[in-house]
Amino acid sequence: MSAPAHWRGQRLAAVLFDLDGTLFDTADDIALALNRATADFGWEPIAAGAVRRLIGRGAPQWRRRAAQVLGRDADAATYAAMLERFFHHYAELERRAESTAPPFQGALEAVRQLHAAGLKIAVVTNKQRRFADALVRSGGLCASVDLIVGGDTCERRKPHPEPLLYACAALEAPLAAALMVGDSSNDVEAARAAGIPVICVPYGYDEGRDPRLLPGDALIESLAQLPAMLLMSQR
Repeated sequence: MSAPAHWRGQRLAAVLFDLDGTLFDTADDIALALNRATADFGWEPIAAGAVRRLIGRGAPQWRRRAAQVLGRDADAATYAAMLERFFHHYAELERRAESTAPPFQGALEAVRQLHAAGLKIAVVTNKQRRFADALVRSGGLCASVDLIVGGDTCERRKPHPEPLLYACAALEAPLAAALMVGDSSNDVEAARAAGIPVICVPYGYDEGRDPRLLPGDALIESLAQLPAMLLMSQR
């Protein structure tokens, strides 16, 4: 039987994973849905690389950044309508089998290994719950994810700690026995506010900032490294 999971001497009960930019590379899907939404309003498209630098803090925030990139302005009603069109087009990607959001190297295997070792697993994301559910399902992770907390699950999103606190309470995992894994300042700020340690990956989205500069507790190049880090013998 494998040794219990630990992080720096503290026994772990749960690992909370961010989704976009941590487990799955969703930037191209987001760019496609966003450009279809803006096209509905006669706006020109944004290059996929530029969209990647906008992602962070959920769709309500980066749709406004998209307008700034295009030198556009809109009233609150237009922004709200554009957000609904984005959600429509994003849902259509799955319905039409157009989604091309691959898992990052080692991500799926890491989640499965940690769950098989007895850890409770949650996905805590600012993506709407319905879209997070679909991505977890398409990635074949349903059996290894105990809880999904979406951006519309709690009253407040990351970087507020509420989604992390909600996840730990739902999993019946003490905060002292939880660990966050993410790719952005959202994840680090939320984890710090919740009193949970956080491990960062360097390949995700942090509104154009270098994730390697995040002040997390550790940085790993790939989630493939995570099981060995947490499940190694504590002799």
